[in-house]
Amino acid sequence: MTTAQSPVAISSHVDPAGQSFAERLNGPWHERSLQVFMGIVLAHWAEHLAQAYQVYVLHWPLANARGVLGLWFPWLVRSEALHYGYALVMLVGLWILRSGFVGSAHTWWMVAFWIQFWHHIEHALLQGQVIVGQNLFGSPVPMSLAQLVIPRLELHLIYNTIVFIPMVIAMYRHLVPPEAERAQMRCTCAGQPRLAAA
Repeated sequence: MTTAQSPVAISSHVDPAGQSFAERLNGPWHERSLQVFMGIVLAHWAEHLAQAYQVYVLHWPLANARGVLGLWFPWLVRSEALHYGYALVMLVGLWILRSGFVGSAHTWWMVAFWIQFWHHIEHALLQGQVIVGQNLFGSPVPMSLAQLVIPRLELHLIYNTIVFIPMVIAMYRHLVPPEAERAQMRCTCAGQPRLAAA
């Protein structure tokens, strides 16, 4: 590969002043943007895992299992607006950062987006019940459609898992791309390719 094809060389010659905010996020700022976004995703994932640990390992009643932040701020767990807000942040982050991915990484990233899109619809349904003041199916608490089959704690572990797995695959394919895809990248996420042994 010549230096002219290197993503580092490409991004160092781009004038950020001539790019839109979205182009910057998916070009020279893509690496940092993904780090921030994945930090948010991992923090949320850790909260769900902590709540599952509290229920399944510590055998706390579900009402007391609030993750880590929920122990100090119990209203966080009960706030459908907060859960919907996070689902929306995830959806927007996946959408905004999508064009920085190419090839198979882009495909996997979009798989995560579409799964999160449905997850967001479920949270919108929950939030809508809170706003209207009427729960579906005569339930004492807001209910999503999938909760008819799977309890909420387990359901959200499943949702977060099936969104997270394609994200991880996308990130791996983005950070370690095939050479043909590396040449199409507009960011520096993959760094320099390894030199072939002489």
